[in-house]
Amino acid sequence: MNSSIPPVQDQVPSAPAKSTNVHVATPKFFMPVFLTVIISTLVYIGFQLSTDLAHVPALSLYSVILLATALLIALGFEFVNGFHDTANAVATVIYTNALSAPVAVMWAGFCNFLGVMVASGAVAYGIIALLPVELIMNVGSGAGFAMVFAMLIAAILWNLGTWFLGIPASSSHTLIGSILGVGIMNYILHSGAGASGVDMEQVMKVGKALLFSPLIGFAFAAVLFLLVKKIFRKQLELFHPPEGNKPPPPLIRAILIFTCTGVSFAHGSNDGQKGMGLIMLILIGCVPLAYSLNKNLDNAHIQSFEQLSQQTATAIYPQHENIADAQARAVITKYIQTKEVTPEVVPALASLTDHLGDRVAKYGDIHNIPEAEVSAIRNDMYLSTTAFKRLDKAEQLPEMSKDQSKLVKEYRKNLDSFLQYIPTWVKVAVALALGLGTMVGWKRIVVTVGERIGKNHMTYGQGMSAELVAMTTIAAADGLGMPVSTTHVLNSAVAGTMVANKSGLNLQMVRTILSAWIFTLPATICLSGGLYWLFLQFV
Repeated sequence: MNSSIPPVQDQVPSAPAKSTNVHVATPKFFMPVFLTVIISTLVYIGFQLSTDLAHVPALSLYSVILLATALLIALGFEFVNGFHDTANAVATVIYTNALSAPVAVMWAGFCNFLGVMVASGAVAYGIIALLPVELIMNVGSGAGFAMVFAMLIAAILWNLGTWFLGIPASSSHTLIGSILGVGIMNYILHSGAGASGVDMEQVMKVGKALLFSPLIGFAFAAVLFLLVKKIFRKQLELFHPPEGNKPPPPLIRAILIFTCTGVSFAHGSNDGQKGMGLIMLILIGCVPLAYSLNKNLDNAHIQSFEQLSQQTATAIYPQHENIADAQARAVITKYIQTKEVTPEVVPALASLTDHLGDRVAKYGDIHNIPEAEVSAIRNDMYLSTTAFKRLDKAEQLPEMSKDQSKLVKEYRKNLDSFLQYIPTWVKVAVALALGLGTMVGWKRIVVTVGERIGKNHMTYGQGMSAELVAMTTIAAADGLGMPVSTTHVLNSAVAGTMVANKSGLNLQMVRTILSAWIFTLPATICLSGGLYWLFLQFV
């Protein structure tokens, strides 16, 4: 044998080149466009705000500073929400090379912006309903502002802390924990004065979502990935990490981009509304004459409201008495705080309903209502709509005919039209904060989702399965009114695909993420409660 012949080497395939898509440089045009959008939007917001305030008495310097600070903090929450939560939507398209990182981030930011702009506002006022009723009705007081600042600062601090550590945590549950913290501290401080307690029904609802949404995301994504693997078993490239920055096949790429779009849009339309609701609470507290009631309603609407009020009062309690508003208000407030239906509740609601129509109609035009009366009317409308909602849910409204039920439903819709409105400039401000936040601070969370949950790089099939589950689960949860977290569902879905693909999980990172999820509620409850107590010492 010729000793010069080299031995035959085993044919060992080389590992695919690692994707650098997440580190693609931002285009040079981004910063000029970024600054132009910010400046243009700020000019628009300033013009609209000055137009609104031109019809009310001049604000004091203290009120201006308070308003500016509160708005800045509220928009800061949405900004942090943007780069904390929506990074989850782009992680899969970036790590599967469906889109380059700069394009994915800008597209997600734009979709978040659109989602906010088309939002109805229902979620915005739904989040307000979780707050103690006595603080909502006195939001312009020192305690009201202490509540708003405590909630927002606590939520921002927790979000920033988890973001800095690269831990995906839910901004929705962070905010709900902050609301619960304020409610608990308010009850502790004023329980003898009849303060509202914590809504345990809502606490249980959030707790169940915290428990079940990760399990649903994990299981569904694992099953879907196995189905994809069986259906596309001949397309082996779907189940191997991308080679360098090679994009996925056209169909998979289209699905990934579509689901990224859907998750980003849904996040904007849902999470963006939380910021809207808090900003409206701030505006109502600082400038009640301008923002307490919807000034876009015409005189015909006012007159129809008067008629509906009288008819509704008769429908729910035909022989209703003329109860003094102060007495009726006290009865309804106590019912909302305690949820205990007494024989006085429905008669008080009927009387207040009847009087509301008369009080609004006597001014003829909503712009003619004086400032002191505006706040009183808004509070009574808020009490009425909340009482109707709770009585209806508890099936405690009197038996009515089909026509009467339709009438009451129309009245409640008419009532909400006075309260549940969002000025366009508020939507634009929140949309800008959320969209820009997505474009600025996305990288820490994206790297965690793409590289640190599993031991191996995400494959095309894993990215598609995880994102499809996230989008469909969030859409279904929105339809059912369940507080499911985008962060929880998507991260669990990625973990599910890693297990199904036998890629292995980074157990240390998984434990860290789970710990953050578990401690989000107790940590934000303690933080916001402590801040609320602290701020009360100064006001």
